[in-house]
Amino acid sequence: MSQWSQVQQLEIKFLEQVDQFYDDNFPMEIRHLLAQWIESQDWEAAANNEAMAMILLQNLIIQVDEQLDRVSQEKNLLLIHNLKRVRKLLQGKYHGNPMHIAVIISNCLREERRILAAASMPVQGPLEKSLQNSVVSERQRNVEHKVSAIKNSAQMTDQDVKYLEDLQEEFDFRYKTIQSLEQNDKNSALIKQEMLALQAMLNTLDYKRKEVLSKIGRVIHEIDMLMSNMLTEELLDWKRRQQIACIGGPLHGGLDQLQNCFTLLAESLFQVRRQLEKLDELLTRLTYDGDPIPVQRPQLLEKVNFLLYNLFRNSFVVERQPCMPTHPQRPMVLKTLIQFTVKLRLLIKLPELNYQIRVKATIDKNVSTVSNRRFVLCGTHVKAMNMDESANGSLSVEFRHLQPKEMKTSAGSKGNEGPHMVTEELHSISFETQVCLYGLTINLETSSLPVVMISNVSQLPNAWASIIWYNLSTNDPQNLSFFNNPPAATLSQLLEVLSWQFSSYVGRGLNSEQLSMLAEKLTGQQVSYNDYQLSWAKFCKEHLPGKSFTFWVWLEAILDLIKKHILPLWIDGYVMGFVSKEKERILLKDKTPGTFLLRFSESNLGGITFTWVDQLENGDVTFHSVEPYNKGRLSALPFADILRDYKVIMADNVPENPLKYLYPDIPKDKAFGKHYSCQPNEVSKPSDGGGKGYVPSVFIPVSKILNDSTEPHSPSDLLPMSPSVYAVLREHLSPTAIETAVS
Repeated sequence: MSQWSQVQQLEIKFLEQVDQFYDDNFPMEIRHLLAQWIESQDWEAAANNEAMAMILLQNLIIQVDEQLDRVSQEKNLLLIHNLKRVRKLLQGKYHGNPMHIAVIISNCLREERRILAAASMPVQGPLEKSLQNSVVSERQRNVEHKVSAIKNSAQMTDQDVKYLEDLQEEFDFRYKTIQSLEQNDKNSALIKQEMLALQAMLNTLDYKRKEVLSKIGRVIHEIDMLMSNMLTEELLDWKRRQQIACIGGPLHGGLDQLQNCFTLLAESLFQVRRQLEKLDELLTRLTYDGDPIPVQRPQLLEKVNFLLYNLFRNSFVVERQPCMPTHPQRPMVLKTLIQFTVKLRLLIKLPELNYQIRVKATIDKNVSTVSNRRFVLCGTHVKAMNMDESANGSLSVEFRHLQPKEMKTSAGSKGNEGPHMVTEELHSISFETQVCLYGLTINLETSSLPVVMISNVSQLPNAWASIIWYNLSTNDPQNLSFFNNPPAATLSQLLEVLSWQFSSYVGRGLNSEQLSMLAEKLTGQQVSYNDYQLSWAKFCKEHLPGKSFTFWVWLEAILDLIKKHILPLWIDGYVMGFVSKEKERILLKDKTPGTFLLRFSESNLGGITFTWVDQLENGDVTFHSVEPYNKGRLSALPFADILRDYKVIMADNVPENPLKYLYPDIPKDKAFGKHYSCQPNEVSKPSDGGGKGYVPSVFIPVSKILNDSTEPHSPSDLLPMSPSVYAVLREHLSPTAIETAVS
């Protein structure tokens, strides 16, 4: 079943989540019509490879054209209209930046997998539940409402300033008219009456000046309160959601909404600044005793400038954390001399700033970092922010060709770079720029989340464990000494993050039974998820009891095994995987003989085995487990084919396949048939010949079980049999005769 088909079968509360991340950037019609094709492409790789992204974009347009031809024949006017609109969108919006559509589709597919994993959980995880808090959603709506109200207030004050300007011009004209009269004329009753009118007008001017200053003060106060409270909380929440998304959690959104709020507030502050400048102009033309402008204006202008400084400083964010294109699902782990990408955005989107802000990237700018090693960034480390590279028109800059290089020590040799580089050392990539606008000069700085430097890909698993633990345990963006004394983590949150590793990396998360097995493996006992605190050492440094490896190394090897060798079987949900030997016997003991299940080896790294139940002549139940298959053997023979062709030779018996039903009662061929590389009856005939004069061969996995043993020996070597011989045997001999010949 395709991923999209699974999504469509979700409950309405999960479908509503899916609906939230499909918009005009990637319409749901295309996801629906091209579901299988979209899922068969590697969008994650294309998100960091421009040439590949361009090819996929072109192929996507071709697929849309084919659908357009089909619906045109069906005369489906609505669908024709929508597909034409989508085609225009793809060609116009993404042609100059094809990697953006790859990022969007990759994120959508990943978020679907996460929602599918969440739907299989009995309850929502604590981390995800906290991120979807209704109070947070209510605050988001309040922020948007208040920003809109502030913008309206600033615009209304503009009208008051304009009225004040018109009133003062009238006063100036009438006052200068009187001043130009002869002295005799000034003593007339009419002029005296005019002087009284001017005094009344001056009183009105004074009242209006005070009113305008009061309104400006209220707008400034509202902006100050919004920035100090709700907007700051919104920004911190977004940064926390970004942290969680980086370690496989829910896709973080909301940056466009924040950009809209920041931009509107900046526009309002600049509008207030212009109003204060206009009041200063009015002051130069007219002042009087008790004039409020010279008293209040300097303080208000100082406050406006202060708010603008803070607003700009908070608006400079890392939109996409550092990540190597070769490992898109392992952000913040960087390998020396390998390029990585990172994207920054200024949330204040003003046309005047386009191509005017140059950003400089540095690493370990603060030499007080915990590590003794120092790095420099090679490649283009200064670029201008612009609105043209992003499909949504945001003011951003993406560094795509940065490389970290370790500096030589004072002795002239490199530091600790090598296979034993410490993966708990945290480093920081900093970015700085300067904004010059309307007479203001503002220096901006921001930093990435802490990164781990490796010199060999073999260090990547432990480095990724460090990234997981840091971002799970703290929302401090720059605690580079974190691993001097790493805090414990709540087991329930850790298990949730571990499930995310599977949903984001191999397309299917873990259910409650699988997580329970991992919890017991981590703690050595059955414990309460909510109360148990697990140490960093237990997770990643201490060996499992009786083993030569840690829990994390064991789990990472399983992730690698799934990704490279059994991914379709895992996504279909046919690999139980995380089940202890004791639990598997409980599950199988009452099942039909030949029922089997698939589980990951607890004693071998990256191994998978199967156990089946059998019944002896006396009625006793017995269990058999095959020696685990590792990546070396699975590279030679697909696992689905092993399950199909596996044979057991009992003493004095012909070979037979003992695997009949996948637990609980699914016929084996029904479960795995679509994953077989070829059906036995499709094997080549002798006339087909082999390559270069050789007869092609097929490998059949065989185990031998002795009568006096309840446990199987290790599987024998894979026995070669040519497809042509096998085909002839099937044509001329019965299955029983074939089995006898094999034995």
